[in-house]
Amino acid sequence: MNQPYPPSYGGSAEAPPPPAPPAPPAPVSSAPVAAAPERRSASQDAPGATQEDLARAQRILRVITESYSTKMVGQDQLRSSLLISLIAGGHILLESVPGLAKTTAASTLADTVKASFKRIQCTPDLLPSDITGSQIYDAATGTFRTVLGPVHANFVLLDEINRSSAKTQSAMLEAMQERQTTIGGEIHALPKPFLVIATQNPIEQEGTYELPEAQMDRFLLKEIVEYPSPAEEFEILGRIDSGVLNPDRHVPGVISLEDVQELQDIASRVYIDPAIRNYIVQLAYVTRNPAPYIGAERARYIKYGASPRASIAFLQASRALALLNGRTHVLPEDIRSLRHLVLRHRVLLTFEADAEGIRSEEIIDQIFASVPTP
Repeated sequence: MNQPYPPSYGGSAEAPPPPAPPAPPAPVSSAPVAAAPERRSASQDAPGATQEDLARAQRILRVITESYSTKMVGQDQLRSSLLISLIAGGHILLESVPGLAKTTAASTLADTVKASFKRIQCTPDLLPSDITGSQIYDAATGTFRTVLGPVHANFVLLDEINRSSAKTQSAMLEAMQERQTTIGGEIHALPKPFLVIATQNPIEQEGTYELPEAQMDRFLLKEIVEYPSPAEEFEILGRIDSGVLNPDRHVPGVISLEDVQELQDIASRVYIDPAIRNYIVQLAYVTRNPAPYIGAERARYIKYGASPRASIAFLQASRALALLNGRTHVLPEDIRSLRHLVLRHRVLLTFEADAEGIRSEEIIDQIFASVPTP
């Protein structure tokens, strides 16, 4: 089957014009959208990241990595995903069966930064006020005083988030998106930087609730944590015997909040070419209009495509990944390597796909194969 190319923006010559029908509907090919690339963002007007910036970032990242490795064995992909979220200023959702060090990884990263850290154990009886805070009546003064909840910290670990009820999960929406909470009609800003690291067990397990789509979309990345290799598991046992992995032993803070903010500033100035931005837009478009590109048979498995938050996530995460890889510019390979992390919780599949054992990663791979790489 001949596959049409997704619409291209900004006069890019990276993709040839689409062939004859079947062509997808043209939802965003109006003149205002075509003119949008002429507008420059603040990050484009700011000076790009220099080699000196890159050297400073590498020093900070090396310190974080060394500190992380003192407590964690293996799990390099998990470490990379956590650092991308930290640098990009987003939130991350970690999923796996119990016992694969999700909580340890999150707390270890938080311990490396000299910042406030709170851990919230999610249970079915957890209330929204247990997270955001509440107003308490003070009999001595006859007034109400506000008591801020544990979400008011630089690093917030939501452990087993899908064991809490939907009402409690929704209490995090304002915090994750607007970086604030509303208590008794008063707005309380959250500290900067603010990072939510949530862990969840597979939804098939007893006592778990599926996260609402709106909340899933607010996570920059979703990482699936795999079992360690036999060699890594052998190393874990050795470290436990030696006392290195003592639960009471914490990693000392080695970087400051200013270091984190510097990393975020440098990442925001990593160069991303208009052709790559166009590539991101094309990929997001195909998730919403998949039939002409991956075929109607596979397209029927997609319930919802990715929202614009997915495009923004690719933009932010690819800059962070480029910085992690020692570059001041984004490559198409950065976008490809992030495809599962960014899209697996945003490209939602139908019940039919679940019944037939179709995984979102398979559909995502087909979508990427259908879009020409710049």
